[in-house]
Amino acid sequence: MKHVDFAVIGGSYAGLSAALQLARARRQVLVVDAGVRRNRCVDEAGETSHGFLTQDGRAPAEIAAVAKQQLLAYGTVQWMEGLADEAHVAADGRLAFRVGETTVSAGRLILATGVRDELPPVPGLAERWGRSVFHCPYCHGHEMNAGPIGIVASSPLAQHHGLMLADWGTPTLFLNGAFAPDNDELAALQRRGTRVETTPIDRIEGHADVLLKDGRRLVMNGLFAQPRTHLASPIAQQLGCALEEGPTGPFIRVDPGQATSVTHVFACGDAARAAGNVTLAVADGAMAAFGAHRSTMF
Repeated sequence: MKHVDFAVIGGSYAGLSAALQLARARRQVLVVDAGVRRNRCVDEAGETSHGFLTQDGRAPAEIAAVAKQQLLAYGTVQWMEGLADEAHVAADGRLAFRVGETTVSAGRLILATGVRDELPPVPGLAERWGRSVFHCPYCHGHEMNAGPIGIVASSPLAQHHGLMLADWGTPTLFLNGAFAPDNDELAALQRRGTRVETTPIDRIEGHADVLLKDGRRLVMNGLFAQPRTHLASPIAQQLGCALEEGPTGPFIRVDPGQATSVTHVFACGDAARAAGNVTLAVADGAMAAFGAHRSTMF
């Protein structure tokens, strides 16, 4: 049995941020990480991260690696590689979980476990995820170079994309049988200059070419989709944390201090918000650390 005062499950941006604040508070902290960042596909595609202050245009893996290096410079930080599972509240009130053959007991636990994306089943879409297919206009819209942008509908959120992306280029909303705008929604799209295409998609080819069932090929600078999100770890459910249903999927319910419904358990990052990006994950991680640290004072 390994005993620690603070444990952070998840060593991506939110978890690194949380651990850094605790280290700077001179507290012992263990970070457990399985090494599966949500935006790893961006690195695999040779693309970069955008919109994070001082790190705009840098590879996500580089941002995470520098953050980890800086964190481990603090002598109170331990790093454990592996997948955390089998979490429960122990009889003494501490939080316990397993990493491989090791059982860890923590006084305070921060969940930064992230989410996984489920893309609509359009042939060729998943292969281009993080390369020319994205979900966040603020992260990748500028790189569309004010040109043609395709929106592959998979839910009513496609309407939101259709309205937003007009600020980054000339959008075409491919309904693809997944979403049917009403008259008011169609009028709103028209006012924004977004074209609506009702012919189903056959497949995606090339960089971001949309091949329709009627044989037409529409060349796009990039595509946006609305993936369904799933919690990447069962830890929150194992502990009994309350969840909320967001527009893309469930997430862990937290208060303004990132506390969950379970005493001494905090959550941050994409697992604890309806939508997010690197900047928001880092901010959430800091707030979770503040909340966890302050909870020891009372």
